[in-house]
Amino acid sequence: MYLTLDRKGTLYEQIARAIKLEILEGRIAAGSMLPSTRNLATALGVARRSVLQAYELLCAEELAIARAGSGTRVAKVSPAVRAPARTPLGPQSRYEARMRALPPITLAGAHTSGRPRYNLLYGEPLIDAALFYSWRRKLAAAALRAGPSYPAAGGYLPLRRAIADYLARRRGVLCNAADVLIVAGTQQALALVERVVVDPGDRVLVEDPHYQLAVHSLLAHGAIVKSARTDNEGLVVEELPQGSARLIFVTPSHQFPSGVVMSLNRRLELLQWAARTGSWIFEDDYDTEFHSADKPLPALRSLDVADRVLYVGSFSKTLFPSLRLGYIVCPASLRDALYKAKLLDDLGSPSVEQAALATFIQSRQYEKHLRKSVKELMNRRRAVVEALQRLAGSHIEIGPHQAGMHFAIWFKNLPFNRLDAFIERAKSLGLGLYPIHPYYRTRPARPGLLIGYAGLTVNQLKTAVELFARCLDGE
Repeated sequence: MYLTLDRKGTLYEQIARAIKLEILEGRIAAGSMLPSTRNLATALGVARRSVLQAYELLCAEELAIARAGSGTRVAKVSPAVRAPARTPLGPQSRYEARMRALPPITLAGAHTSGRPRYNLLYGEPLIDAALFYSWRRKLAAAALRAGPSYPAAGGYLPLRRAIADYLARRRGVLCNAADVLIVAGTQQALALVERVVVDPGDRVLVEDPHYQLAVHSLLAHGAIVKSARTDNEGLVVEELPQGSARLIFVTPSHQFPSGVVMSLNRRLELLQWAARTGSWIFEDDYDTEFHSADKPLPALRSLDVADRVLYVGSFSKTLFPSLRLGYIVCPASLRDALYKAKLLDDLGSPSVEQAALATFIQSRQYEKHLRKSVKELMNRRRAVVEALQRLAGSHIEIGPHQAGMHFAIWFKNLPFNRLDAFIERAKSLGLGLYPIHPYYRTRPARPGLLIGYAGLTVNQLKTAVELFARCLDGE
């Protein structure tokens, strides 16, 4: 018997899989006698024990039958039907067909090969190494509190209470624990909201520019996605359609990726529009904690008297991305449906991580961590902005930079047809630069870059700008 081992797992598992394949593909007929364990072990150059264990596994799976004194025979099983070779399958559902039709993901840096030494990539949050390494101790202590049972679908109650208390103090969002639904980050929050309020074929509005994965999620769901223009005050509400739109996705506190903060008047206009048209508002408050002002503008949800806003937050940027926890503050009329959608999706987010996070927030360690992070981010932001301002004037224009972990810069003279060469020259110098236009559905009038500064130290940022200046000198 000739067997090809796949080198995956233990030796006896490899042997069992190889024999199983021979049986299921009909190359060993039902009732055939398998080689003796001694002979097969010699042929394969392995210990006889490995073959014995492989035969035991085949018998346990009812693919073989062993009888004392008469060896091991192949059981009577029908050969498996294999799909024809090289036959591509078409979409198996309308959802898969819509996913296949999505344009490629062009988020800045999504397909970057290699890693430049000075990488100005957005999406790399400020990581506190001490906090990350202490997280395992927090998890160990939390495991005792959370217990081994299934999590509550809506979330760990102490965490929901802690979030409600935090939002009331820091964002002016008044809610109770029953209004808070714990989810696996903003992306799952959007998926649940889509299922509850959006049918395929419904119109959904998104800001332009936008967060691409949100648009992809909506398109895959079957929504008809329309763009809504933004300017230096945020969303241009007076241009929104007066007809029905089931949902509008907005980032009012720090528009992604332009960095614009929606003015108070625009916020009030948007709430009036939603109440008048019966639309729901998905408020993605993704990094407001990192605002440089003493007190950022109030969240949309805190101004919402018609209960049309689904307020969504995440801990990916404030702590670390591998912590897949976020939350929705649910409108009362949608709360039960969103809870049930979460239950059907995954039965609930992991309890141990929730329990650790609850204690972290309740003890005010979270706010202490935020204060430290805000101070450090302000130092990094100031360093890169001041360095870039020395290049401004005839070369670049710097966009809003009062919040978050990124801002945009715009070229005054560089045309789009030279942008790729400019970025490649920067890469050759060890500088990672990323264009902003992939975030637009309607391409902006001039090229720009999205500058992410959280992943580099102050000195590294100064060096990055020096390299950027060398690239400008070559133009």
